[in-house]
Amino acid sequence: MGQDIHIRQAVKEDIDCIEKLYGDICDYLEMHRNYPGWKKGVYPARSDAEDALMENALYIARVGEQAAGTVILKHGPEDGYKKGRWLTEDDYRYIYVVHTLAVHPGFLKSGVGTGLLTYAEQVALREGCVSIRLDVVKGNIPAERLYQKCGYQFTGTVSLGYEAYGLPWFHLYEKVLSLHRQ
Repeated sequence: MGQDIHIRQAVKEDIDCIEKLYGDICDYLEMHRNYPGWKKGVYPARSDAEDALMENALYIARVGEQAAGTVILKHGPEDGYKKGRWLTEDDYRYIYVVHTLAVHPGFLKSGVGTGLLTYAEQVALREGCVSIRLDVVKGNIPAERLYQKCGYQFTGTVSLGYEAYGLPWFHLYEKVLSLHRQ
């Protein structure tokens, strides 16, 4: 699209924009195929953004004045990650996990998702991380294509305990940044 995407760590004043972004995405998903199984007011919700902000783990992408996307980047894995086969050792002090990568429907296929993943890699490399991991609902083809395009490798399928929400299986991905901690 040729628009400048600016990504930075989110601040308290961004929470309203991120809550609206989550709502806009969930509204869009209700009208289209809901690949991730997100539900407005359930997940992702304002409280998810607020919790991530408190942990300095929330990032926002803006195009002009509009919130175009967001991502949560933490060192903590989902419990189900223990069942996965990974490409690097399980020392999460040196591994980031991508949570709640979200792109506003008005910015789909405009480079925002790629930009957020590239930014996550830059943060991880600055901190001497060896890899970035993530999970995606099995069947979320658009997200899986994005992750593969950005160099993430499929490592397996596990349950993350969300069967009650109709989400029994998740594909695991990892991108190795360095074989040695810095």
